[in-house]
Amino acid sequence: MAKIRKNASIESGLMEVLKVLSDEEINEAIGKTSSYIRKCSNPDLAQQIDHNDSFKLDQACIKKGKAPPLLTAYEYMIAQLLDKADNFENKDINEMLVKSTILHGKLTELVKEARDPKGDKGVEVSALEKKDIFEAITDLENKILKIKLTIDSKNK
Repeated sequence: MAKIRKNASIESGLMEVLKVLSDEEINEAIGKTSSYIRKCSNPDLAQQIDHNDSFKLDQACIKKGKAPPLLTAYEYMIAQLLDKADNFENKDINEMLVKSTILHGKLTELVKEARDPKGDKGVEVSALEKKDIFEAITDLENKILKIKLTIDSKNK
Protein backbone atom coordinates (compact mmCIF):
# COMPACT_ATOMS: atom_id res chain seq x y z
CA MET A 1 0.00 0.00 0.00
CA ALA A 2 1.29 3.48 -0.88
CA LYS A 3 2.49 5.63 2.00
CA ILE A 4 0.79 8.97 2.53
CA ARG A 5 3.31 11.77 2.92
CA LYS A 6 2.73 15.36 3.94
CA ASN A 7 2.70 17.66 0.91
CA ALA A 8 5.74 19.66 1.91
CA SER A 9 8.05 17.34 3.76
CA ILE A 10 11.48 15.84 3.32
CA GLU A 11 9.74 12.54 2.59
CA SER A 12 7.69 14.02 -0.28
CA GLY A 13 10.81 15.83 -1.54
CA LEU A 14 12.61 12.50 -1.68
CA MET A 15 9.73 10.97 -3.64
CA GLU A 16 10.06 13.84 -6.10
CA VAL A 17 13.81 13.11 -6.39
CA LEU A 18 12.92 9.54 -7.35
CA LYS A 19 10.73 10.89 -10.16
CA VAL A 20 13.44 13.23 -11.46
CA LEU A 21 16.61 11.14 -11.13
CA SER A 22 17.36 7.67 -12.45
CA ASP A 23 18.92 4.95 -10.26
CA GLU A 24 22.25 5.64 -11.95
CA GLU A 25 22.02 9.41 -11.33
CA ILE A 26 21.18 8.85 -7.66
CA ASN A 27 24.12 6.48 -7.28
CA GLU A 28 26.41 8.93 -9.04
CA ALA A 29 25.24 11.80 -6.82
CA ILE A 30 25.41 10.15 -3.38
CA GLY A 31 26.83 6.65 -3.86
CA LYS A 32 23.58 5.05 -2.67
CA THR A 33 20.65 3.31 -4.32
CA SER A 34 17.13 4.47 -5.03
CA SER A 35 16.04 1.84 -2.51
CA TYR A 36 17.85 3.85 0.18
CA ILE A 37 15.98 6.98 -0.95
CA ARG A 38 12.66 5.11 -0.76
CA LYS A 39 13.49 3.97 2.80
CA CYS A 40 14.35 7.54 3.80
CA SER A 41 11.08 8.74 2.24
CA ASN A 42 9.00 6.37 4.37
CA PRO A 43 7.59 8.44 7.26
CA ASP A 44 7.05 5.24 9.28
CA LEU A 45 10.75 4.31 9.32
CA ALA A 46 13.51 5.85 11.43
CA GLN A 47 15.85 6.00 8.39
CA GLN A 48 16.57 9.63 7.45
CA ILE A 49 18.55 11.25 4.67
CA ASP A 50 21.86 12.89 5.52
CA HIS A 51 21.92 16.64 4.93
CA ASN A 52 24.93 16.38 2.60
CA ASP A 53 23.15 13.70 0.57
CA SER A 54 20.02 15.82 0.25
CA PHE A 55 22.14 18.71 -1.01
CA LYS A 56 23.83 16.47 -3.58
CA LEU A 57 20.46 15.12 -4.75
CA ASP A 58 19.12 18.66 -5.20
CA GLN A 59 22.31 19.55 -7.05
CA ALA A 60 21.77 16.60 -9.41
CA CYS A 61 18.18 17.72 -10.03
CA ILE A 62 19.36 21.26 -10.83
CA LYS A 63 21.93 19.87 -13.28
CA LYS A 64 19.01 18.19 -15.08
CA GLY A 65 17.22 21.53 -15.27
CA LYS A 66 14.69 20.63 -12.56
CA ALA A 67 13.79 22.47 -9.37
CA PRO A 68 15.51 21.24 -6.18
CA PRO A 69 12.71 19.26 -4.47
CA LEU A 70 14.38 18.94 -1.07
CA LEU A 71 15.22 22.63 -0.86
CA THR A 72 11.65 23.45 -1.83
CA ALA A 73 10.30 21.13 0.88
CA TYR A 74 12.70 22.59 3.44
CA GLU A 75 11.74 26.18 2.55
CA TYR A 76 8.06 25.28 2.84
CA MET A 77 8.58 23.66 6.25
CA ILE A 78 10.45 26.74 7.52
CA ALA A 79 7.78 29.03 6.13
CA GLN A 80 5.14 27.03 8.02
CA LEU A 81 7.07 27.63 11.24
CA LEU A 82 7.28 31.32 10.45
CA ASP A 83 3.57 31.34 9.70
CA LYS A 84 2.83 29.98 13.15
CA ALA A 85 5.10 32.59 14.69
CA ASP A 86 3.84 35.54 12.63
CA ASN A 87 0.28 34.74 11.58
CA PHE A 88 -0.30 36.35 8.22
CA GLU A 89 -1.88 39.75 8.56
CA ASN A 90 -4.15 38.95 5.66
CA LYS A 91 -5.15 35.45 4.66
CA ASP A 92 -7.39 36.48 1.77
CA ILE A 93 -6.33 34.28 -1.14
CA ASN A 94 -7.77 36.60 -3.79
CA GLU A 95 -5.73 39.53 -2.53
CA MET A 96 -2.62 37.35 -2.39
CA LEU A 97 -3.21 36.26 -5.98
CA VAL A 98 -3.52 39.87 -7.10
CA LYS A 99 -0.27 40.73 -5.31
CA SER A 100 1.46 37.73 -6.92
CA THR A 101 0.27 38.90 -10.33
CA ILE A 102 1.74 42.34 -9.64
CA LEU A 103 5.05 40.77 -8.57
CA HIS A 104 5.04 38.59 -11.70
CA GLY A 105 4.48 41.70 -13.81
CA LYS A 106 7.40 43.43 -12.08
CA LEU A 107 9.63 40.42 -12.78
CA THR A 108 8.54 40.29 -16.42
CA GLU A 109 9.27 44.00 -16.83
CA LEU A 110 12.73 43.69 -15.24
CA VAL A 111 13.63 40.78 -17.54
CA LYS A 112 12.37 42.62 -20.64
CA GLU A 113 14.31 45.76 -19.69
CA ALA A 114 17.47 43.76 -18.99
CA ARG A 115 17.27 42.03 -22.38
CA ASP A 116 16.48 45.24 -24.25
CA PRO A 117 19.22 46.09 -26.78
CA LYS A 118 18.99 49.72 -25.57
CA GLY A 119 19.65 48.67 -21.94
CA ASP A 120 22.84 48.99 -19.84
CA LYS A 121 24.72 46.18 -21.59
CA GLY A 122 22.40 45.60 -24.54
CA VAL A 123 20.88 42.11 -24.64
CA GLU A 124 23.46 40.94 -22.08
CA VAL A 125 22.17 41.18 -18.50
CA SER A 126 24.32 43.38 -16.25
CA ALA A 127 25.22 42.44 -12.67
CA LEU A 128 22.86 45.10 -11.28
CA GLU A 129 20.03 43.91 -13.52
CA LYS A 130 20.66 40.31 -12.39
CA LYS A 131 20.49 41.40 -8.77
CA ASP A 132 17.15 43.16 -9.38
CA ILE A 133 15.77 40.16 -11.28
CA PHE A 134 16.82 37.71 -8.54
CA GLU A 135 15.22 39.94 -5.89
CA ALA A 136 11.99 40.04 -7.91
CA ILE A 137 12.06 36.25 -8.26
CA THR A 138 12.55 35.87 -4.51
CA ASP A 139 9.65 38.26 -3.84
CA LEU A 140 7.40 36.25 -6.16
CA GLU A 141 8.53 32.93 -4.65
CA ASN A 142 7.77 34.25 -1.16
CA LYS A 143 4.29 35.32 -2.24
CA ILE A 144 3.63 31.92 -3.84
CA LEU A 145 4.82 30.28 -0.63
CA LYS A 146 2.40 32.40 1.42
CA ILE A 147 -0.42 31.33 -0.90
CA LYS A 148 0.53 27.67 -0.43
CA LEU A 149 0.68 28.10 3.34
CA THR A 150 -2.68 29.83 3.43
CA ILE A 151 -4.31 27.12 1.34
CA ASP A 152 -2.65 24.43 3.44
CA SER A 153 -3.72 26.03 6.75
CA LYS A 154 -7.34 26.28 5.58
CA ASN A 155 -7.36 22.53 4.83
CA LYS A 156 -6.45 21.45 8.34
